[in-house]
Formats: sequence, structure tokens, C-alpha cells
Amino acid sequence: MKRVEGRVALVTGAAQGIGFAAAKRLKEEGAIVVMSDLNAAVLQEAAGRLNADAIVQDVASEQGWIDILQSIRKAHGALHILVNNAGIEGDPSAPKDPQGAPLTDWNKIFTVNSAGVFLACKHAIALMSESGGGSIVNVSSIASLVPTPFLTAYGAAKASVQHLTQSVALHCATSGYRIRCNSVHPGQARTPMLEALFERMARQAGASVEQFTAAFVAQIPMGSLQEPEDVANLVLFLASEEARYITGQAIACDGGYVLAH
Repeated sequence: MKRVEGRVALVTGAAQGIGFAAAKRLKEEGAIVVMSDLNAAVLQEAAGRLNADAIVQDVASEQGWIDILQSIRKAHGALHILVNNAGIEGDPSAPKDPQGAPLTDWNKIFTVNSAGVFLACKHAIALMSESGGGSIVNVSSIASLVPTPFLTAYGAAKASVQHLTQSVALHCATSGYRIRCNSVHPGQARTPMLEALFERMARQAGASVEQFTAAFVAQIPMGSLQEPEDVANLVLFLASEEARYITGQAIACDGGYVLAH
């Protein structure tokens, strides 16, 4: 039997990168997958590749969360797996350091990366509990585990996701909801967001993207960037019954990067 056979899963930010990889792995292991993303065109193409449901969603909208969960309830009658992956780096032209970062960019990043996860958990718990329980996997980042003066708001928002995860885990466990909640912390995964970040930071450093990438990879003990599938495998494990006694944990998937910093 497949590892999440017949389980209904919602993956946000699923049009590409880690979100797409997570949706693909869950689908391969038998889940009924609903993919959401704000980028409608890319989402439709991605969902078509997986033969999965697609719903355009702004995770920062509370009404949007109410609507998507109502849609899932109507279509599938349950929700067992929630993967909160949607996130942004913010305005690429805005400074990211603690002195220069504008409040508008800080607020935008926190609205999507932090409040979006809060709204997801807030509104999904009831349906998941009615469904007999399940697993919430919040995609944080190693940016929550090490200082990020070059991505101040992003790191702080991802750190809030880690703390929220622990609060949700304890709340669900003590309420008898049979819902586990864990956070995963990817390192440098080959995604469009990482590529854009490396291009921007390479320009700021006066180096080529190849030079900057090589210098960054040299800081990873395992000696390479990771693939989105590496994170997707961890998401699948936490979503499955194999992780039935794991909750409130922050698990890095980073090739040892945090160990060296």
C-alpha cells in the first residue's frame, strides 16, 4: 500500500519549486492532491502534469482560506495533509539588511510568510479534526536557524513559522485533535526563488552567478546544493503514518549547513 493512500492533501505555493516537488511525491504515494498558488497560469500547467486539482489562492487572504477549505470539504469531504509552502522573498529591489529594509517590505513578507501560515492552521484545524486528524507540515527555512542580515525580514518571518508550528502542535495534541504539526527547514534548494536570490547577491558582490554559487556551495559540508525532491521526501515522511509520533519538531534538510554556521 502506498504511504498516503487516499489521504486528501493541500499544498500551497505548489506551482513550482519545493511546493511542486511535495505535491508530486504525495501524489506518487497515493494522496488526493489539491495544489494552490497565486500564479494561475503556472499553477494550471503544473497541476495538469500531476492530474491534480488546482485552486488559485492568495494565502494572505483570510477569506481565501475560508473559501478554499469549503471547496475541499465540498469536493473531497476531508483534509488530512496540509503543506504550507507558499512564501516570498519580498521586493528584490529593496534593501534587506536591518538598517535599510523598508517597513513596507517587512510587512509584505510577514503577511505572506508568517500570517499566511497562521491563517492556514487557524482555519484548517477544524476540517482536519473532523477528518480524523492528520499532519500539518510548515515549510520554514534554515534562515530561521542562523542569522540572516542579508535577508532580515525573511529570516525573522521563517523563525515565526517555527514557533507557530510548536504552538499549533501543542494545541492540537492537548485538544485531542490527532493533528501533528512540524516544520521543515530547507537549505539551498534549486528553485526559482534561490536562483533569483543568488543573481541579486552576485550583482551586489560584484561576482558572476557561477562564482557566487561556488562560494556558497563551499560553505555546505555535504558539498552541493540540494534538489526540491530532497525536501519533498521529508515532507512525505512527516505526512505519513511513519511519523505518527512526531510533532512540534523543526527538522533541517540542508546538507549540514546549519552545523557549520
